[in-house]
Amino acid sequence: MSKRILLTGGAGYIGSHTYVALIEAGYEVVILDNFANAARRVPGALEQITGVPVTLFEHDVLDRAALDAIFAEHAFDAVVHFAALKAVGESVEKPLEYMQCNLGGLVTLMQAMAQAGVFNLVFSSSAAVYGVPESLPIPETAPLSHANPYGYTKLVGEEIIAQTCASDPRWSVGVLRYFNPVGAHTSGLIGEDPKDIPNNLMPYIAKVAAGELPQLSVFGDDYATPDGTGVRDFIHVCDLADGHVLSLNALFRDGLGHTVNLGTGQGYSVLELLGAYSKACGRDLPFQFTPRRPGDPAASYADPGLAKDVLGFKATRGLEEMCTSSWHWINTCAADN
Repeated sequence: MSKRILLTGGAGYIGSHTYVALIEAGYEVVILDNFANAARRVPGALEQITGVPVTLFEHDVLDRAALDAIFAEHAFDAVVHFAALKAVGESVEKPLEYMQCNLGGLVTLMQAMAQAGVFNLVFSSSAAVYGVPESLPIPETAPLSHANPYGYTKLVGEEIIAQTCASDPRWSVGVLRYFNPVGAHTSGLIGEDPKDIPNNLMPYIAKVAAGELPQLSVFGDDYATPDGTGVRDFIHVCDLADGHVLSLNALFRDGLGHTVNLGTGQGYSVLELLGAYSKACGRDLPFQFTPRRPGDPAASYADPGLAKDVLGFKATRGLEEMCTSSWHWINTCAADN
C-alpha cells in the first residue's frame, strides 16, 4: 500500500512540481493550499500531467480546525510543508505577517500532526539561513544568520523543529535548505507565476522576455566576481522536487532526520543567466546596471555533498535547460491566455 503525503502549499511553484514527482514515485498526495500565491488552473494542470485526480483542500495552514478535520479524514504517513510567504522585500515591509504565516503556520501544523500521530515532516527551508556567507561553497555547518525577516522566519522555523525533535524522539524531520529554484516542468503546464512584479531573478527576466517588463535592473556591477555581477546557485525546480522525494524516502527508510543543502554547487552570475535566457528566447534582453542592494552577498552557492551522501541527491539539469523550460512555460501560458 502506497504512503499518503499531505502537501501544504502544494499548488504553488515548488509544491506543484513536487506533487508531480511524488505521484511519479508512487506516493498518494493530498494538497492543502489557500491560493494566496497559487493559480487556480494548477490542479487541472496537475491532473493533465499525472493522469491522477487531484485531492485538494482549500484552507489556510493557520486554520487548526481545518487541519484537524483533514488529518481525521486521511491517514497520512508524512507532511511536506511548503505553505509560507517567501518575498524578501515584502518581508521587510510586513514582518509581522511573515512571522504569523511562516512561524505560526509551522507551529499550528506540527501541533495538528502530533495530535494525529504523524511525526514525519519535510520542511522547506532556505539558503537565507546562512545570511552573508563567510566562505564558499557553503556547507551545512556554516554559521547561521539572517539578513531579513524572511530569512529570520526560516532560521527560527529550523530551531522550532530542532527543539521539538529534541523533546520527542518520535519526530523525523528533513530540513531542506534550497538555493535558487528556477525553470519549469517539461510539459509547460506548470511553472513560476508570481502574481505581482517578481522578487526573484529568473521570473523577472522571463517577464522582460515576454514584453511585460521593459528591462532587467542588475543590482551592482562591481562585485569581486568574474563579470562584476552577483553569483548564485540556481537549481532546476524539477531537481529540487526530486530532492523532496529522496528526503521522504530517507525518513521512511532510516527514521532519522537530516538537514541538507539542495543546490548544484555551481555558481552562475546575473549576466550569465541573462545571456542563457536571451539564447533561449532568441533575442538579446535589455538591462541596466543599478546600485547594489544592501545585504546582497557577492556570491552564494552550495556545497551539495551531504545531500548526495545522505539522500543520494544530485542535480542533473543545467543552466540551458533551466532557461529553455522557463521560456517554454511562458509561451504555453501566453497561448492559454
